[in-house]
Order: sequence, then structure tokens, then C-alpha cells
Amino acid sequence: MSTEIRNKSDESRIAEEIMSVLPAGIARAVSDDRENLRFSVRAKGLRLRSIVFCRASLRRLLADPLRDVKVEYLQRDLLRSAEKRGEFRYPRANRIAPKFSARMRLAIGLPIASFF
Repeated sequence: MSTEIRNKSDESRIAEEIMSVLPAGIARAVSDDRENLRFSVRAKGLRLRSIVFCRASLRRLLADPLRDVKVEYLQRDLLRSAEKRGEFRYPRANRIAPKFSARMRLAIGLPIASFF
């Protein structure tokens, strides 16, 4: 078995472990592209309609010594957000430091070529 196939199955397994707190059968895989794992959610009483996991983040989570604690946190976060948000993403988008356009960088005095 090649390492790429093994990595994909490991990533899928940890994604399913995180989603195991949802009722059985409400989430199904929609898109399995190179960068993300996408799932569609259909259930009455839940606002959640999609779940998106970044493959690179799942790979880092697999190798993390605190994996069990982080998976438990993600499970709680998924349950909390299932009734409030339409989409669950791991990792969440960073709203503190958004990507600025070149024009915006010039306006606030940041260099154009590199940001962070």
C-alpha cells in the first residue's frame, strides 16, 4: 500500500472520529480533493450543512502527541456549532489577521511583497 493511499485513509479515519459525535448517517462525503475533505450534512433540527477538513491539518493532528485531547475538543466544538453555524471548518479561518490586498497593504503601511 502506498503512503499516499495510507495517508488518505488515516485522514478520513480521523475526520470520521471527529464527526462521530453527530447522529449516525447524517453526514456523507461530498468531495475528496487534494487539499480538503468535504462532507454534506442533512438532518432536521441542525443548521449545519457542510463540514470541511483541511488534509494538511488532519495529518498534523495525526502526529500530535496531544491528539486525543484535540480530537475531543473538536468534537465538542462540532456539537456546539451544529445548531448555530451552517459550516464547520477545521482549522477555522483566522479572522484576526485576514489577507490584505496590495492596495490595502499600501494604505496601512505594510510591505507589499511579504505579509507575516
